[in-house]
Amino acid sequence: MSQPMPDLAVRLMQNLAPWRNAKTWRVAFSSGLDSTVLLHLLAQRAKTESLPALSALHVHHGLQAVADAWPEHCQTVCDALGVPLQVVRVQVQPGASLERAARDARYAAFVEAIQTDELLLTAQHRDDQAETLLFRLLRGAGVRGLSGMPRQRALGRGHLVRPLLDITRAELEAYATEHQLRWIEDPSNQDRQYSRNYLRHQVFPVLTSRWPQALATMARSAEHLSEAQGLLDELAQIDLSQALNISEFDWLGLPSLELASLAKLSAARQRNALSHWLAPRTRMPDSDHWSGWENLRDATGDARPIWRLADGELHRAGGRIWWLSGIWLHAAPAAQEWSDPSLPLTVPGNGVLTLTGQIPAGPLQIRYREGGEVMNVPGRGHRDLKRLLNESGVPLFVRGRLPLLFGGGQLLAVANLAGLNRGPSGSWNLHWQPRGEDQGLR
Repeated sequence: MSQPMPDLAVRLMQNLAPWRNAKTWRVAFSSGLDSTVLLHLLAQRAKTESLPALSALHVHHGLQAVADAWPEHCQTVCDALGVPLQVVRVQVQPGASLERAARDARYAAFVEAIQTDELLLTAQHRDDQAETLLFRLLRGAGVRGLSGMPRQRALGRGHLVRPLLDITRAELEAYATEHQLRWIEDPSNQDRQYSRNYLRHQVFPVLTSRWPQALATMARSAEHLSEAQGLLDELAQIDLSQALNISEFDWLGLPSLELASLAKLSAARQRNALSHWLAPRTRMPDSDHWSGWENLRDATGDARPIWRLADGELHRAGGRIWWLSGIWLHAAPAAQEWSDPSLPLTVPGNGVLTLTGQIPAGPLQIRYREGGEVMNVPGRGHRDLKRLLNESGVPLFVRGRLPLLFGGGQLLAVANLAGLNRGPSGSWNLHWQPRGEDQGLR
């Protein structure tokens, strides 16, 4: 005889047990059924036991006129529960998918609001997980996509946790009815032009009429696939450990991998390792659009292949692949006078320069390569800058941003390059720190 299932509150607190030491639990409160039940459960539980500080966060998208009344409803509910509420109004950018644009705006607001050691609790449940699995299956997702929504993940400075993924919508409805809760039904949830609504209202009723346990078994499949993805992630970490060796240009602060270590793997393991490495940095193409990686990998030594992705580019240089984003994709900075070389010089969009030692006399200027520059190298005479950069193995994508120190119209030094970054007998040194917040690197 099967054991009776613990009540909703007990199961919820079991799912949240690993997070009891968080500073704050913030509920993403849409005013719908699911988040209303989650907020009520936690507020009631907080009356009988010590929990992290509880608050609610409502994101107002402003996409429909009826939604203007929802913040007031949320405030009424939160006042009755004694829970502080923060309302954030966002602008949804127009695009091909309104659903995606609204989600992007909502999660941007979440990231902005969540502080260190805080938890954002969202109310997606088991039925939502099954819908996610089928939706992604129809879009040709791989193992990662078919894993469904993760129970937890990093979010900004804190974490996002979904504590209701093993609870059905029917259970939430029963709880809401028992406790006479009031919630708002979003009219857009009935609009069948949205794919998820179509699945919910048209497809799942047919599936469950034939297979009553369809939602449960699909959610279970998502758990199996999540476990498989975890194994793929472990394999990726093993493969990447060989490629994450030290580069002589690590001072650039750019993510890079040794190409030879990746190239010796099977094609499937290459894609798995790269996907894992790039996941925090960019959205990845589907499996039909990886020719850019093959072109990058297989290009001849003198080629300059680039794989352009949604949020940046992969370049190949010096036997490595490099991830570029933010200002690295912009034009080189303009020349700049260095009025007081005894102080660091901040170059907008290009880090900070410092001169140490016996600073050379005369007006100094920072410029960037235009072609044809010549430098007097001690013991070697005048040398073409292009040849000097080739000798130093400087990646091509760096050369246009590499600061050059000029004085009296003469090229005096090239930042950070051994033998080229200092004065006679090492009397002074030019150092460039490209890493910085102004770079916009992810």
